[in-house]
Amino acid sequence: MPTLYFSQGFRAKGKKFEPDQPQAAKNPEAAIRAAERIAPARAGVWAYSAEVDVEADTYDEPKVLFKTGTLPPGLAD
Repeated sequence: MPTLYFSQGFRAKGKKFEPDQPQAAKNPEAAIRAAERIAPARAGVWAYSAEVDVEADTYDEPKVLFKTGTLPPGLAD
């Protein structure tokens, strides 16, 4: 199964978090760099990888590559 890489930021809206659209990256290093780049402007960010079964269109549980700031509860634990 292929592995995909993403970075995603979250904006604080009171006690809730509004997620940015996940941004795809070519490799884990690029996902981490992208997360680090947007971190100063977000409440929290993470970079993660996920294995994908293309035929079944299913994703495995994400694996955290990087995280900083405050993220929604239960995410990236």
